[in-house]
Amino acid sequence: MSEFQPLVRNPHLLTILGNFWPRKLDVQRFPVERRVIQTEPDVSVVVYSQRPSGEPRGQLVLVHGLEGSSDAGYKKSMTQHALEAGFAVHRFNMRSCGGTEELAKSNYHAGQTSDLLHVLRVLARESTAPLFAGGFSLGGNVVLKLAGELGERGPELLAGVVAVSTPIDLGRCVELLARPSNFVYERRFVTRLKERIRKRAQQHPELYDPSRLNEVRTVYQFDDWYTARYFGFGTADNYYGTQSSKNYLDAIRVPALVIQAKDDPMIPFEVYASHPAFRTNPNLELIATEHGGHLGFLARGPERFWLDGVVLRWVGKIAEAEIKLRPS
Repeated sequence: MSEFQPLVRNPHLLTILGNFWPRKLDVQRFPVERRVIQTEPDVSVVVYSQRPSGEPRGQLVLVHGLEGSSDAGYKKSMTQHALEAGFAVHRFNMRSCGGTEELAKSNYHAGQTSDLLHVLRVLARESTAPLFAGGFSLGGNVVLKLAGELGERGPELLAGVVAVSTPIDLGRCVELLARPSNFVYERRFVTRLKERIRKRAQQHPELYDPSRLNEVRTVYQFDDWYTARYFGFGTADNYYGTQSSKNYLDAIRVPALVIQAKDDPMIPFEVYASHPAFRTNPNLELIATEHGGHLGFLARGPERFWLDGVVLRWVGKIAEAEIKLRPS
């Protein structure tokens, strides 16, 4: 693995650059298939699939972060590099994300794994290629939690999982997000979350009450007044306590690559350094970089998207090993 040499060392600048840096995705060479997949009687999600020429080495399902979608820049560059490496890629939109509100009355939350599990099972039935799930930020929490929930059954479905800049302890991360130094990030998240509720209230006034939105100033308040109550968690503290992937790391039984910057402004690295699973569970591999901010792994030199190279080399090795183990 090549050592990460950051383009700049300031974590906030890296975070912002990582979000706005232009990424290319060749949809002419790799045509996009928009798939609407029903996961529950009244719920469907949208997945954008692209495939390489020839038989794929594996399949990679990518899950976005809070208020993200299949159009997230980190998804596009990862998709491009994965396709060029011979992998089929499926950009998964969490419930109601990416302009798909009409496909489900309910929204998503940080521990909602049922939709992803259903999509993975559909893809596994369609191809025998090794199947991987990769999550970014909140999507990483979903992926790790699902791997832990599957436990011993995990290898029946997944060849491995990848989680990048993941808030494995939701409560601690929301506390850090509320610090004045993170005001820009929190305001952006809160603005988008409030916009989502206002839109949903117009679509389904019987389900969504926007009357308290003007009081919401923090992600914690939003989760306490909306997310937790809507999904039956009661309070934000109970929501964070039950849905954090830290509770499931010990149970993961598939190879899991976790990539985390120590200077991430939204995630205290202590939640990783102090978690015993990274020492006791041999399936977990933690790559901790000194710099990188939050999803800001832009490197100096020709390999600008360092993250993509690291993930695909790791995925490639596992895919090759799994194929060799299969009976001829």
